[in-house]
Amino acid sequence: MIDLLVNWFVKDKENIHDAKVRQSYGRLSGLVGIFCNVILFALKFFSGLMTGAVSIMADAFNNLSDAASSVVTLIGFYMAGKPADLDHPYGHGRIEYLSGLFVSAAILLTGVELMKSSVDKILHPEALSFSVSSVVILVISILLKLWMSRFNYKVGRRIDSEAMKATGADSLSDCVSTSAVLLGVVIAMLTGRNFDGWFGAVVALFVCFAGFSAAKDTIQPLLGQAPDPELVKQIRERVMQEDKILGVHDLIIHDYGPGRRIISLHAEISYKEDILEAHDMIDNVERNLMEEFQCDATIHMDPVVNDDEELNQMKIRVEEAVTEENPEWKIHDFRMVRGQTHTNLIFDLVIQPEELTRAGEIEKRIKDKIHTMDSHFYAVVTVEQSFI
Repeated sequence: MIDLLVNWFVKDKENIHDAKVRQSYGRLSGLVGIFCNVILFALKFFSGLMTGAVSIMADAFNNLSDAASSVVTLIGFYMAGKPADLDHPYGHGRIEYLSGLFVSAAILLTGVELMKSSVDKILHPEALSFSVSSVVILVISILLKLWMSRFNYKVGRRIDSEAMKATGADSLSDCVSTSAVLLGVVIAMLTGRNFDGWFGAVVALFVCFAGFSAAKDTIQPLLGQAPDPELVKQIRERVMQEDKILGVHDLIIHDYGPGRRIISLHAEISYKEDILEAHDMIDNVERNLMEEFQCDATIHMDPVVNDDEELNQMKIRVEEAVTEENPEWKIHDFRMVRGQTHTNLIFDLVIQPEELTRAGEIEKRIKDKIHTMDSHFYAVVTVEQSFI
């Protein structure tokens, strides 16, 4: 059924990095969410009126909020697909994250309101009247929400959309909360005991948890989270496929929304390479990265001396000294500037982001350690952090 819907509504479905294709997937997800949730709201609202059960009514308005969330998702994907302009040169892709954040806020607000209603029912319980039709409606709701969860997870993974994954998580949470409501109804029908308010509170807790989880997933990329380690590995491997590139460092991945990445890195090449040939080679690598990872790529060439035995030995000694201080620290751009009275060892030292507050202290420790190794050597250290 899922593949059938995708085939009907999404043209060129495999080209998931194209903005128009992502819009089509977003439109499909939004329409499916609106249609299914409105039907569920109507069924549960009718059942809630007939039985007077706050837990069923709470579940109904949870579905109504989900329908509203699907509308936001629909609008969000449309706006995220707008091309770049003078005011937004990187495009509008992050609107997809903002729409997910708005959905999360709506879910949280719904959860709080449901909890207030449930507490009131716990403190002031009322007589209820359940029927077989109530049970049937709740079972249909659970089955439909399971399908919706699978649908949104599958599409979300296909196009790498946190907003859709969050919607899938919300649908799965709805299955659990509706199951709690169903349990309360069955207990009331079999024993006559009223746990409606308590099960309504359980529903509210699940709704709040779903909202919090969805908010966390959408806020992280907006704050600038570290890129996926697997993506970093793939980029490194792709760049290092070029024989003339000896190493990669200072890799930075900027995320301006799904399918809108900007990659920059430094590629080490031998100082003996012809500059025009090396530049042509770097251009080719940039184009390969753009085609394979659908990104804008900028590569800075770093010429390195790789046939100086003294330099190579000294680099090994410095790396060992740095590792003794902290195995997580790395160095790059190592150079030697020889003089009659002393030799400068120039390099960049990469430390953990949380250690930047001690950058001055760390720099002095490394300088002193190298000078202690051999008083003829002085270190010129640039302390920096990694962005991956």
